[in-house]
Amino acid sequence: MAINNENNLLTKEKIKLEKPSMYAVIMLNDDYTPMEFVIYVLQSVFKKNYEDAKSIMLTIHNEGKGICGVFPLDIAETKANQVVEFARINQHPLECKVQKQ
Repeated sequence: MAINNENNLLTKEKIKLEKPSMYAVIMLNDDYTPMEFVIYVLQSVFKKNYEDAKSIMLTIHNEGKGICGVFPLDIAETKANQVVEFARINQHPLECKVQKQ
């Protein structure tokens, strides 16, 4: 708030809020992680239904990478880290990266 000196009135300043930048979580293809595991990760971490998860998995397999979802930075980084950690626990080399949209 600001004080208007002419009448000693409090006035509200307009604050323009900007939408946060969005970031894509991109999963990278490898020759070792089973397709079924990728589908499971897409369903559990990114809440994709089976058909969407299968479609994204095939994109990753055929094009070398695929977008799993688009989120604000902190959520995107958290999801990418969850994927990598879960893959390591299950002894898979699956990788994710975060890219600004």
